[in-house]
Amino acid sequence: MKKVFIDGSEGTTGLRIFERFQVRDDIELLKIDSDRRKDPGEIQKFINASDITFLCLPDAAAKEAAALCTNPDTVILDTSTAHRTEPGWAYGFPELSLAHREAIVMGKRIAVPGCYATGFITLAYPLVQRGILPADYPVSIMAVSGYSGGGKKLIAAYEEEGRDKKYDSARMYAWGQTHKHLKEMKAVTGLDREPLFLPLTTDYHSGMIVQVPLYADLLAKKMTPEKLQGFFAEYYDGEKFIKVMPFGADVEAGGALFSDACAGWDGIEIFVTGNEERIVVATRFDNLGKGASGAAIECMNLVLGCDPAKGLNL
Repeated sequence: MKKVFIDGSEGTTGLRIFERFQVRDDIELLKIDSDRRKDPGEIQKFINASDITFLCLPDAAAKEAAALCTNPDTVILDTSTAHRTEPGWAYGFPELSLAHREAIVMGKRIAVPGCYATGFITLAYPLVQRGILPADYPVSIMAVSGYSGGGKKLIAAYEEEGRDKKYDSARMYAWGQTHKHLKEMKAVTGLDREPLFLPLTTDYHSGMIVQVPLYADLLAKKMTPEKLQGFFAEYYDGEKFIKVMPFGADVEAGGALFSDACAGWDGIEIFVTGNEERIVVATRFDNLGKGASGAAIECMNLVLGCDPAKGLNL
């Protein structure tokens, strides 16, 4: 039985990981006393006593916690932004390539992708790697997420009794193009520059859609929406966590996709729509599932050598 410690178990991501572990009989959860959960000495003791530690912390705290690990056998899974582009850290997205999967299986330091980044990279990485999307393409992203993606403070603002009425409408943010997921979006996909990114949150708890519009005549290979759907279906063939939706699925859904439809699910859907001139590719998933906790547990399962979907909702 493997010993697992969650540093930051009271945060949104940590709580979801904890919930998923309630059906596991192959791990022992190491639980720190609540009044000592910010004590560096106590944290270090738990990290080094574990086989696997999840860091569900703000970036600065995640860096400090990772530095406390002196046990060469302890695997660190960091769900923060802190290490996603750092040398020596595997990027926790096994479906992207065999090299990504092997780095996770063999790694001792694994950085779990960001939620928006997951939605974008699922689409852009294969397109760049297979020579369809030029590295210098002027990429733009429009995305919507449930408010749980903003962490405890934003959740409290949305769920507060008698809350400010401004939270009844869409909350558009990151206007300055400084969103913390942009760095990994560029680095992991191999794009020459960071995308233009327009995220928003609105009044529901979890679930998200990430959309990338493409001009067909600017792609490096001639593509129709139908051909692009077939490309993704071939690229992700056999992957448990990625479901490429049939071409026309958006039309069958009445021409509208609802961003909370995958809440509670740990996989990700891909949609392709548009026409011969303008194509839209999109992902839909749970920002707390494949966008956070689900992805972290999937990586842990690979490290343990068990079914990657064990304990997850697929």
